[in-house]
Amino acid sequence: MPFAALAAATTPTAHIGLGLAAVGRPGYINLHRDRDLPADRDPDALRARTHELLDAAYAQGVRYVDTARSYGRAEEFLGEWLDARPSFTDLVIGSKWGYTYTADWGVEAEQHEVKDHSLATFERQYAETRDLLGDRLSLYQVHSVTPDSPALTDKELLGRLAALAADGVTVGLSTSGPAQADAIRAALAVTVDGEPLFRTVQATYNALETSAAPALAEAHDAGLTVIVKEGMANGRLAGDEAPAMFQEIAAAAGVGGDAVALALVLHQPWAGVVLSGAATVGQLSGNLHAAVVDLDDEQRAGLDALVEEPEAYWRHRAGLPWH
Repeated sequence: MPFAALAAATTPTAHIGLGLAAVGRPGYINLHRDRDLPADRDPDALRARTHELLDAAYAQGVRYVDTARSYGRAEEFLGEWLDARPSFTDLVIGSKWGYTYTADWGVEAEQHEVKDHSLATFERQYAETRDLLGDRLSLYQVHSVTPDSPALTDKELLGRLAALAADGVTVGLSTSGPAQADAIRAALAVTVDGEPLFRTVQATYNALETSAAPALAEAHDAGLTVIVKEGMANGRLAGDEAPAMFQEIAAAAGVGGDAVALALVLHQPWAGVVLSGAATVGQLSGNLHAAVVDLDDEQRAGLDALVEEPEAYWRHRAGLPWH
């Protein structure tokens, strides 16, 4: 398992990963991108920002990087950065397939990405990922699995994924939507030739959306590495957007609300890696303070009161504009 090194790491920030969703393309749904990215978001500008973030992350102990075929040119930017740093052999690189980027480097696109979990899409996108990341790819995940995804039932596709695992690339999945727990449990039941297929699961979990927690605990107990995404709810739990409870705890601890949000996730016993979606080096440094934030029982109870119904949370998320 590629995450064995992280499990043994003594640096707390090794359990915080850097996700590239926010910097591989000009448009995304995170709040305040107008403040976070340069006005000129041409590929060269976002390439430079991505490389700057990767340098800062590695220097501060981050050892997992998460990307996807649909994150614009993020795999390309990451591959270039890795090629220039051959000595960085302790990184774990994960990518995802199943969405195709369709915005043509635009922000006002009618459709930014198209989902397709077919075998044909896997074969095409795996070849594209390999071309950009080479043998540095450690983990390949099915992107945004829901309970009705063919990635859970298509025997030919599952056989191809099992062959990928036999070649040394760990196979995982990410989930989204109010039925994340159902998707996770269905994935735990998937076997090929009697062996479990999926060895990691990446899911949304934060102070507002906690519904996947029991299923994530089951996945952890089954030996899967749990990767948590959207720990700051696409910016709703950071900065001025953060609820008063976050701001109070953050002020007392001398950190930002973003660190409190990620600390809450890090404290979950099943959480293996928690992703930062930082778009600036300052945001990344603030996120990494989560590794040293302690939350007492009273504070956790106060944060528990913020939980939203899953359907309401995902309906709100679906309404966030690409900007």
